Amino acid sequence: MLLKDLPADARPREKLLARGPQALADAELVALLLRTGVKGDSVLGLAQRLLDDFGGLTGLLRADPQALQRIKGLGPAKLAQVSAVLELARRSLGQQMAERPVLDNVILVKDYLRLQLGGRGHEVFSVLFLDAQNRLIQMEEMFRGSLTQASVYPREVLKRALQLHAAAVILAHNHPSGSAQPSRSDEMLTQTLKSALAMIDVRVLDHLVVGDTEVVSFVERGLL
Repeated sequence: MLLKDLPADARPREKLLARGPQALADAELVALLLRTGVKGDSVLGLAQRLLDDFGGLTGLLRADPQALQRIKGLGPAKLAQVSAVLELARRSLGQQMAERPVLDNVILVKDYLRLQLGGRGHEVFSVLFLDAQNRLIQMEEMFRGSLTQASVYPREVLKRALQLHAAAVILAHNHPSGSAQPSRSDEMLTQTLKSALAMIDVRVLDHLVVGDTEVVSFVERGLL
């Protein structure tokens, strides 16, 4: 059914204005972003297809531009709109982490990392550098590929921590396999980095592993 065929109070824009964004289903919110459908598919249909293809709203928020480009009907204009909203979400979370201690809201940190690292086809090791109040200075992707003690160089992390005048860090990496369960290698790498950073008085506050459906905290598991 086309939007024009729906009752006025059932159309996403009118519903949002009358009842607020919380009243809209995920597909309706995405439809507002897309604005128009494509030949043979209404905007609501296209929005629902996006959600189905990416496993829901969380999967869509984690999608990279290359994956979005493969969706039939998602032309350059719509792709730019979706990509812009995803980047706004990432920057909004990053700004919140820069304004208050990250440990005050671990869920916020996990959501931020889902958007940054989720859905990658390869392993990425990132470091969140924090100031003395545990506020985010900067997040950097330090290493890529198969992550082992041999491929993650502590000296590079130490050098960057000194350059940014960091007082603490949160380590993070993804598991392309989808499972967020830390491996024995992850545990050994964490201890290696913790010991190295302690030499320059930089604390490791946590190590977070990003999977398909969850983000596992070393601290919450008693591993750090």
